Amino acid sequence: MEWPKSRAELGRLQSRLAALSPEPFRGGPGLVVGGCFVCFTRDRTGPGYAGEPGWAAAAVWGSGGTVDAIAIGGAAGAAYEPGYLALREGRLLGRAVVNLRVRPDVLLVNGSGRDHARRAGLALHLGAVLDIPTVGVTRRPLEARAAEPPDGRAEAARLMLGGELVGYMVTTRRGARPLAVHAAWRTDPDGAVDIVMAACGRSRTPEPIRQARRLARLARAWCGDPGTSAPPRIPANVLP
Repeated sequence: MEWPKSRAELGRLQSRLAALSPEPFRGGPGLVVGGCFVCFTRDRTGPGYAGEPGWAAAAVWGSGGTVDAIAIGGAAGAAYEPGYLALREGRLLGRAVVNLRVRPDVLLVNGSGRDHARRAGLALHLGAVLDIPTVGVTRRPLEARAAEPPDGRAEAARLMLGGELVGYMVTTRRGARPLAVHAAWRTDPDGAVDIVMAACGRSRTPEPIRQARRLARLARAWCGDPGTSAPPRIPANVLP
């Protein structure tokens, strides 16, 4: 599956993806969870622009910690626009994930899934392209609404959109703000919460995304010149 090149093309593809019913993913003991994250140059205001230098990272986390990680440099495919994040970040994130040496069983994505105007946000789209089950993890919902969950680990409040359950607001750590956990490619809302909680350590953010975010920002800092590509691979042992 190719990444679309225009807003109109992406909208049509999102509608097609939302109508699919792929085989549901069922996790189990020893789950290997990946995470990906992208960051862009610091010296800008507004929604960014097409061609803006960016750095994407992916990390794979298992019961023993981080087992693989990579960061790459590239460029944004478009300016930021809610509902069309795949145009800006999809291709760059995909390149990072496919260059991992260890393929994750499931991938956590900093983007929405079914919580989307056409029910196919970046997390769902990326999973379909890569043929990997995905879960979206964001700071807040995109379109859906939910009550505030109680303050306790794994407490959740349903994210509803047009009468459909599309995810949960989840308190991953007592005393921390809840995260929006989105059903995406081959995952349902309850399974998505189980995967996220299994990948959470002591931090609010699940470990695979936290490590990918740290790595992407390290790559940006190490590059200096924003026009220079990030190192092709950064060893996982640079991550605590």
